Amino acid sequence: MQVLELIIFAGLAAIVLYQLYAVLGRRVGRQPEDPTAVPAAATPVERSAEAAAAGGADEGVRLTGLAAVKAGDPSFDVGKFLGGAKVAYETIVKAFAAGDRAQLRTLLAPPVMAGFDTAIAQREAENRTETIEFSRPPRADLETAEVVGADIARLTVRFLAEFRSRTKGPEGEGVDDRRTAELWTFERRLKSRDPNWTLIHVDAAEA
Repeated sequence: MQVLELIIFAGLAAIVLYQLYAVLGRRVGRQPEDPTAVPAAATPVERSAEAAAAGGADEGVRLTGLAAVKAGDPSFDVGKFLGGAKVAYETIVKAFAAGDRAQLRTLLAPPVMAGFDTAIAQREAENRTETIEFSRPPRADLETAEVVGADIARLTVRFLAEFRSRTKGPEGEGVDDRRTAELWTFERRLKSRDPNWTLIHVDAAEA
């Protein structure tokens, strides 16, 4: 009898163990060896960000600042622009001191040229002359950038400069060492074949 009971209990135990194995032996959830899940397709916002980073933009995404300038003219380079702005700054300051209206007209917008011309005329009426000598190249930092309308780029540069002014007038000669801080705004049509920028506004800045 006892032997029969042991055989029965052993059979029941085998059935219970088999059922436990059938349940606990199954994998639940992703395992380390499971294939990597396929990522969902990029959302429109993600695609737009990627397009902007690549130099373009999806329809409906409005770029601003340097991104807008770069989108309008992919060849635009900030370093080259600032290098050219330094040259333009020195050229314009020296041309203004020398009263060289012809050179100024090629670099200035009409309203700025009108202001420079008035100052030159006043100096000439007082029988004064001036020459400028830069002690070192001016420092140029980009302050703002924007695209107005379809393709008009406007960039404002902050210039810090040191130069010596030599003047001659009825009272004699004078030498003045100056330090200036100014904000110059340049403008250019991005789709134009002319690579030159025009000075459209000059304002004082804090040193």
